[in-house]
Amino acid sequence: MKKLTVILVLFLCYNLHAQQIKFVDGSWIEKIKAKTTDTIYVINFWATWCKPCVEELPDFEKLNKEFSQKNVKVILVSNDFKKQINTRLIPFVKKNNIKSEVVFMNETNPNNWIEKADKIWSGALPATMIICHSKHFYHFNEGETTYKELVKLIEPLITIK
Repeated sequence: MKKLTVILVLFLCYNLHAQQIKFVDGSWIEKIKAKTTDTIYVINFWATWCKPCVEELPDFEKLNKEFSQKNVKVILVSNDFKKQINTRLIPFVKKNNIKSEVVFMNETNPNNWIEKADKIWSGALPATMIICHSKHFYHFNEGETTYKELVKLIEPLITIK
């Protein structure tokens, strides 16, 4: 009976973690871009099957940890395959102790949302978008982004209070 209880608790904990990955669509990007807030959004488009994406994730996690108290919100937009969310994405997030918000792009056709992020984006991963409405700042980079590059872009946007 104890083994069954332990297994049930582990299963429930695992499923609770799975519920934290929100499904979004192309309109989510438009909503982020339209927000009028002081928050600096650092949005990274990635996938677990993309080696450069996985290699740069620690930089985004470091940014999230070191700048979360400075009104910086890191959001990792997964472009994994929908059928692998429970078998690949959620275990990856859990194993790597990802603390940044992770959302899943729930669009079957990338053409429905890629241009909403940036009109010149080819759709290649990784890609990063930084938005700060209060400073009228928008930056998009297709390709890898380092921690140093991220800091260089967001530090001037941080309002000292």
